[in-house]
Amino acid sequence: MKLSFLAALLFCCIGFAQNNTDTSLYMKSDKITYLTDIGSESGDLYKTIGHHGPAIENEWMALRIYFSDKVAIDVYNKAKAGLELKKANWYPTPEQQKEGWGADYYKVAATSGLGGVKLWDGEKVVPLNPVTNRLARVGKTDTTSWMEMISKGVPYKGKKVDIMVRVTVFSGKREAKVEAFSLNGEKVQFVTGVNYFKDFGVKKGANYIAVWGKHPEDVAAEIVEVGAAIMYNPKDYVKTNDDGTQYLLISKPAKYLETKIISSCARETELNTLDKLEAYIKK
Repeated sequence: MKLSFLAALLFCCIGFAQNNTDTSLYMKSDKITYLTDIGSESGDLYKTIGHHGPAIENEWMALRIYFSDKVAIDVYNKAKAGLELKKANWYPTPEQQKEGWGADYYKVAATSGLGGVKLWDGEKVVPLNPVTNRLARVGKTDTTSWMEMISKGVPYKGKKVDIMVRVTVFSGKREAKVEAFSLNGEKVQFVTGVNYFKDFGVKKGANYIAVWGKHPEDVAAEIVEVGAAIMYNPKDYVKTNDDGTQYLLISKPAKYLETKIISSCARETELNTLDKLEAYIKK
């Protein structure tokens, strides 16, 4: 009995300590060698890197940052909890999807996606482009995985600024953290938000925006309803804006900004409706 109890306790401790997150960064021509960092003076390795940029995942979703002028955050939704990036490379086959794998149901289009970061010059959105160099990095800790995109030499209000976007996922925690840094020490106005499409459901609170609906995706084997939400501190922002494709949050001048993002889909068993997603956020 004592031995069985100790074995069970050891199993629980090992399970608790397990890091259910992962990273993925590799050249499209070589799926064997995984990288920790890569850079480009052109700022565009969209067609060169696997899944178009660095990616990370936790049990419930994967996220990637496009290595291009977009620097948008895209989502890979899962039907069941587990790690899939290293096996699926973001694009599982239709057969795998029918067997219970996740898929790329989310469509960023011309937006910043879910929690992607750009700049605001007082009148309009300023992309993190052109650049003098763009760098991507990925890494892990005992309980997290993270990715960074550094855009150097971005023209902004007559100057050039270096902006870093870091996304972190946590083992055992559904939401991810998005951080934006002005590396030069210059205060800038960041702009972030969440995109949506026609006929989407929307829920808004004092510190969150949640959307739910079908993305016009043409990569997945089927179209599935997807939910996405951004959680933020309203004190960090001066205004909100709806440009018809995304709900935008425009920050006060700052050197640093932090938000949280979460996504789920109708194929999973827990947060499979907009109401359930909102209830989770409120909790």
